[in-house]
Parts: sequence; C-alpha cells; structure tokens
Amino acid sequence: MATAPTGDRQSIYDYLVGTARCDDENTDALARMLATHHSGGGAMPADLGLGDEQYAQMMEHHFPGRQLPPGRTAIPDGWDVRLAEERQELVKLMMIHRVGNGVSEKWISTIVASGCMASDHLWHDLGLWSRGDLSALMTRNFPALAAKNNRDMRWKKFLYKQLCEQEGIYMCRAPSCEQCVDYSVCFSPEE
Repeated sequence: MATAPTGDRQSIYDYLVGTARCDDENTDALARMLATHHSGGGAMPADLGLGDEQYAQMMEHHFPGRQLPPGRTAIPDGWDVRLAEERQELVKLMMIHRVGNGVSEKWISTIVASGCMASDHLWHDLGLWSRGDLSALMTRNFPALAAKNNRDMRWKKFLYKQLCEQEGIYMCRAPSCEQCVDYSVCFSPEE
C-alpha cells in the first residue's frame, strides 16, 4: 500500500483520486475533506467523526489501497463538545432525507453532523474547498432536505433550524427572515 504524500492539499487530493476505483459520487468530496485535513486545514478529527471502524470501511470503499498518515486525533480546536448530543439528531435528520443511492450516505451524514460541532462555516470546518462543494454534497445525498434550503441559508444554521422546527421550537420572533435582525448573519455569502 502506498502512503500519501505529506504537504500540500492538492498533492494529497491527487494521491487519493488518482487510483480511486469507486464510482460513488461522494469520492471527490471526501478526497477534498481528507486532503484538507491532512494538510492542516479544516476542523475535523482524523476519522472525520466516523470512528475507526466506519472510517476504515469508508476508506476501503472510496480509496482502496490508499493509506493516509495519522492525523490529529484529539478533539479539534473550535469544537463545542456540548453539541455532541445533537450530533445524532442531525444524523437522523439527514438520513430521513437521504436519496438511497449508496452506502456513503450514512458516512456523509455522520461527517456533516460532526462538522457541525466546530465553530466556523460548515464547509470550511469539513475541509471542503467551497460552499458550493457543500451545497452539491447536500443536494446529491439529501435532495429533499437540500430543497428546503430554497433561500440559500448557511448550511449549519439551516440544519439546526430544521431540528428546531422538527421539535416545534420557533425561537425567532420575526414574522419572516427578511425582517429578522440577524438576516445578514444567516444569509450572507460565505467566503
């Protein structure tokens, strides 16, 4: 088994996708996350929040024969461990809306929910290369859920808003988002 190059994100990404034998559409997004993580970016643990067994299965499915050097294993800086109890609720929310096309949907839901524990923009914490990468990932895996984000709300805020609505909790007093004082926080561009 070849070991990944160390250093820049692009080299690690090329190493992963260069021999990927999986036609799963999530391979590219996972390669981006892993390349970012292993080049020092993002805010995810080495196993992307999957745990050792699920991580090994994901790697074998998407990148057979590829190994990455150990990444950071501790809870990453910026993670709010108080959000851990909501992590499984986020996974359930996404799995309810999954498209049902493959095994990686479960991994993606766990990774995205784990990314919600960090404090920056979700796409950035996950190690994706743009907000568009995250939107494509959500649309591909959870199209019914993504369709509900028809006003392009930031994904982390949107997912938590969905959890609140599912529980019947409506904290915002504004009659519509446009009238809310936090409108620019929820809907402004993520760069």
